[in-house]
Amino acid sequence: MKDLEIAIKLRKEGKLEESNRLLVSLANKCPDDPMINYHCAWSFDALGLEKDAVQYYEKAIAIGLPDEELRGAYLGLGSTYRTLGEYEKSKKTFEEGLDKFPQDEAMKVFYAMTLYNMKEYSKAMEILLFCIAETSYDENINRYKRAIKFYANKLDKIW
Repeated sequence: MKDLEIAIKLRKEGKLEESNRLLVSLANKCPDDPMINYHCAWSFDALGLEKDAVQYYEKAIAIGLPDEELRGAYLGLGSTYRTLGEYEKSKKTFEEGLDKFPQDEAMKVFYAMTLYNMKEYSKAMEILLFCIAETSYDENINRYKRAIKFYANKLDKIW
């Protein structure tokens, strides 16, 4: 089994520190491998060490990743910036990610969290309401889907 696969397996087994040590070692040996950088970033996030994750997410995105991992890297980096209070960087990261993956509902929700932190409450609510309307399986929400979407960007309007 390759070292990257071992590190991923260790993370899935909850052996987060061991996985992280292996991934840092791999990133030092193969600094231009986007998958190693991506999983190294993820390992730092899993340990609650967001500041240490940033450089690896940035590098993985810059080098280039397959679409599924690229989506995860944009979401991870944007969310990490948000938790670090770097809201402008978070917003920019999510906007870049959503430009590439406009149908990613999870990324939209995390983007809305950033907008909330930036006090862009109306836009955050609009995004969340659209996500709820588009993705909910709840029968009552689906019954009012058109109304929810209609009011999503009119929350401050008094009729």
